[in-house]
Amino acid sequence: MIEFIAQNMAPIMFASLIIFLLIGYPVAFSLAANGLLFFFIGVLVSPYSGGSINLAWPLLHALPDNFYGTRVMSNDTLLAIPFFTFMGIVLERSGMAEDLLDTIGQLFGPIRGGLAYAVIFVGALLAATTGVVAASVIAMGLISLPIMLRYGYDRRLAAGVIAASGTLAQIIPPSLVLIVLADQLGRSVGDMYAGALIPGIVLTGIYMLYILIMSIVRPNSMPALPLEARTLGHGVLSLIVALLIAGAISYGAYRYLAPTQGDNADILGFAVGVIVIYVAAIVDQRLRINMMSKLAQQVVIVLIPPLALIFLVLGTIFLGIATPTEGGAMGSVGALIMAAAKGRLTLDVVKQALASTTRLSSFVLFILIGARVFSLTFYGVNGHIWVEHLLTSLPGGETGFLIGVNILVFVLAFFLDFFELAFIIVPLLAPAADKLGIDLIWFGVLLGVNMQTSFMHPPFGFALFYLRSVAARVPYLDRITGKQIAPVSTGQIYWGAVPFVCIQVIMIGLTIAFPQMVMRYKGAAVEPSTIDLKLPDMPSLSPLGTPPANGGAPAAPGTPDLSQPPSFGDAPAKPAAPAPDLSQPPKFN
Repeated sequence: MIEFIAQNMAPIMFASLIIFLLIGYPVAFSLAANGLLFFFIGVLVSPYSGGSINLAWPLLHALPDNFYGTRVMSNDTLLAIPFFTFMGIVLERSGMAEDLLDTIGQLFGPIRGGLAYAVIFVGALLAATTGVVAASVIAMGLISLPIMLRYGYDRRLAAGVIAASGTLAQIIPPSLVLIVLADQLGRSVGDMYAGALIPGIVLTGIYMLYILIMSIVRPNSMPALPLEARTLGHGVLSLIVALLIAGAISYGAYRYLAPTQGDNADILGFAVGVIVIYVAAIVDQRLRINMMSKLAQQVVIVLIPPLALIFLVLGTIFLGIATPTEGGAMGSVGALIMAAAKGRLTLDVVKQALASTTRLSSFVLFILIGARVFSLTFYGVNGHIWVEHLLTSLPGGETGFLIGVNILVFVLAFFLDFFELAFIIVPLLAPAADKLGIDLIWFGVLLGVNMQTSFMHPPFGFALFYLRSVAARVPYLDRITGKQIAPVSTGQIYWGAVPFVCIQVIMIGLTIAFPQMVMRYKGAAVEPSTIDLKLPDMPSLSPLGTPPANGGAPAAPGTPDLSQPPSFGDAPAKPAAPAPDLSQPPKFN
């Protein structure tokens, strides 16, 4: 029995961790306690393991190095997590989400499903600025859900759209989960962001396609906004004209800057066009010149600041100007400036943001420390080899491995948070993926899309809990229409999330089938045959084994003859030794 336990320590250890988590113990303490318990058992039974357990008491001395080394306390990459968390919470308190939802809702209001389109669009913008799911779901649940219920939206559809749009913060940069995945996979956060950008945009487009299909199949489930609700009036044509003028200014600035700025001219030209149209909208609104419609003014004024913040964070990272940590720091400063410009930067807002940031950062840190204790023992019992053999032996090669791993992560996401999955499961999967030749950035983005479903899985999805916390539980009287609005049940929230979970599964399949969506982060491939290497002319040298290039003619004075061995001059002559006198006996003194 002892031999069986010693030789199967890795699967027993992994199974016991799952049992601890299912019972309900905190993840960080489950990891650390499980690691220490099996370390003690492993040391005792190692003589019966046949060499499969490599544990000894002195190995515990490695724990302080793991804690204070580059993987935990000295990890500069993880500094981006508190920066982006702080930025997201300040932006959520600044009222940016409310302004965006109101303005974009007015823009899309005249068409069926306009509010749903607005929620998805704003969810993507909030994802690209905040990177925090809780902030996005709570903000849109407080602002959009009452409006959607007021104008007759189906409750399941409204709840599903809000929950799914909030989870876009998991895959659209600057996502927190992408930072953690890049750290655990040993890859660049910038590459992970570049790889996840297109899948995030495609997923947003599929959400909108679903709304379009539902607006055709079930038009009564998402009516257009009535005329009296469109307080900004008409003016889409004015907005289109303003955008065309901004595009023309950007192109002119690009042509002017191209000779001096090179590859950066397009970005600088775009910035010039945006600044001009933004200043024009503010001047038009303040001086009441009315060159633009009220709708066009509001869209430009509300939309450009978050877009500028997105460029400040992601643009500097993609251009190589800033690291993700520096980008997060600049984003935090930008969020403070935006909140101050709206007059909503108070001491209470800063305190709340700092408290929430500290809680989340401590949560991540404790899980990471527990994972270090667990991995020390798990690697000591050759658990990584067991997992690698188990996964690489799946039928179907690379495709079978990807399908099996995604099914595993999808099932575990019912019970574990994305941070827990990233710290527990990903370090075990990465070596097997690397051995199969799978690009780890592609693998990380694929897991990120999969982990996004952990927020929408009934019954444990966190996005569903966030929405449940702000959705009406009892009937209430609408302050605009004066009608009594029925509450939103938990079952309606859960059923509303199911279609979007199916969309997530489709997106996982698309990412596997079309890896180039992610692999574009590598840039264009270089054809070796097109590489032309030119060496400088060296007339005094000739290839080995060939006559001198000058046909054997004497070299010019002062030019060394490299076709002959070097000469270091004549050696100094040694004085001649005196001849011995053989007629006398030898002397030895």
